[in-house]
Formats: sequence, C-alpha cells, structure tokens
Amino acid sequence: MDIIRELQSELVEMKEFPAFGAGDTITVSYSIKEGSKERIQQFQGVVLQRRGSGATETFTIRKMSGNIGVERIFPIASPFITEIKVNKKGSVRRARIFYFRERTGKSARIKEKRSFN
Repeated sequence: MDIIRELQSELVEMKEFPAFGAGDTITVSYSIKEGSKERIQQFQGVVLQRRGSGATETFTIRKMSGNIGVERIFPIASPFITEIKVNKKGSVRRARIFYFRERTGKSARIKEKRSFN
C-alpha cells in the first residue's frame, strides 16, 4: 500500500489551499470548459465534510439555490480548482454535519468561531 501512496504523491500535483473544515463557509473557484471556451465559476456554501487523505481527499459543500439544497463533492487534488477562499469559520462539534441537511430557517445557522486576537 505504501508503494501506491508514493506513486500517487509523485504523480498527482497537490496545490496549497487554506485550512478549512466542517462548518466553514467557503468559496470554491473552478474552471469549466464549454466547447472551446473556458470560464471560472464560483460555488459558495457550507462544508459538510472532508474525507479521505492525500491525493484522494474530497470535501462536500452544500448551498441553498432558491429553496433547493445543492451539494457538490470536490476532489482536493482536482486540476480544475483554481482557488479556495474561506469566508467564515464555523463552530461545530462534529467532523461531518449531515444533520445540517434537514435544517431550515434559524436552526440552519452556524455560529462563527470566536477569534482571540
């Protein structure tokens, strides 16, 4: 198994992104190819989970589009991700906040993590 991990680390190019976790509100900028054109699209939402490690790590983001919840899973090593920006640090007690899917209105708010500067 170590041989596979070594090969993955050599072959897959990992970018440096800011530290984020479950409960954080982030904006992911990723490039989309449409025919011969290429554009950058932003997806802003709350991180539900991070799973995996190394080149196979993924994270799930949920946002509300109108009245419909939209979730998207991004591989952290994707070459299409150009930037990840952390908008808010959320204060949650779990690593995976799937209970957030059933929440609406005021109960769907996540407290912001207090910074001690």
